[in-house]
Amino acid sequence: MSSAGRIAWVVKIFEGSRMCPVKNSSTPLKLMAVHAHPDDEATSTGGVLARYALAGVQTIVVTCTNGELGDAPGGIKPGADGHDPRTVASIRLAELRTACAHLGVSTLELLGYHDSGMADWDHRHRPDVFCTVPVETAAARITGLIERHRPQVVVSYDVDGTYQHPDHLHAARATARAVELAGIPVKLYSKAHGTTYWRRLREALTQVGVELRGPEPGALESVERRITTSIDVSAVIERKRDALHAHESQLNSSLAAKLPLDLFSYAFGTETYVLTGGVANSALPEVDLFAGVRGGHDDGPTA
Repeated sequence: MSSAGRIAWVVKIFEGSRMCPVKNSSTPLKLMAVHAHPDDEATSTGGVLARYALAGVQTIVVTCTNGELGDAPGGIKPGADGHDPRTVASIRLAELRTACAHLGVSTLELLGYHDSGMADWDHRHRPDVFCTVPVETAAARITGLIERHRPQVVVSYDVDGTYQHPDHLHAARATARAVELAGIPVKLYSKAHGTTYWRRLREALTQVGVELRGPEPGALESVERRITTSIDVSAVIERKRDALHAHESQLNSSLAAKLPLDLFSYAFGTETYVLTGGVANSALPEVDLFAGVRGGHDDGPTA
């Protein structure tokens, strides 16, 4: 589906809902990001969280799992000697709180589900992991948080993107359902990594001697065509990088952590999104997640 076609579909499915633009300047602006694991908030939406927080927007991070299947200290992988999932979860949640402080996050909400692991791991078939929880069950919990915080803008993952982690897909589907059930947010976005993102990341990593192949060009071009919104986060790039490095236990597995600040800024200084739900009251493409929400112009996150 083309970008224009997707937006037409987005507007159609929300016609008649309670969603409407918030143009009262006295209404506090709120941004909610729903993520799968500790550290996703930094690598995925760290730029917009820091930028909007600095502009006075209230930011809420919802983390669905405890990250039990991440690396243990020293880069020890799940299933290896020295990897205790409960200890890993405790470490990662502490790192998450530190990262959120770097990003100026107003509120952190933890759903406490068990990490499902990667798509080719056997863990994802266990009955106690996040991706096996019914979408409606997870959505009901996220709906409750939306009703409590009442964000105008919600951000999660791109189910049509190139990264098909089971927890990311599950978080995205549960979030979309929660937005539909709550009827409160004006706009729903999916984080998207297209051609430009991967080209810049590949070029930056080459400078530090790391070769990155990345997804197939055809898949990236498909994502690039769907991108509706690009946010310049270069002014807060140090905060985003500090948040990433707060997840110290996971840095052995992080390519982004290998980049010095200048190359990190080159690769991650712009965050791109797809408007996947809500009311498109602003001209596309956008440069502000709140464009059309507060009745202003899409000229950046002025609170």
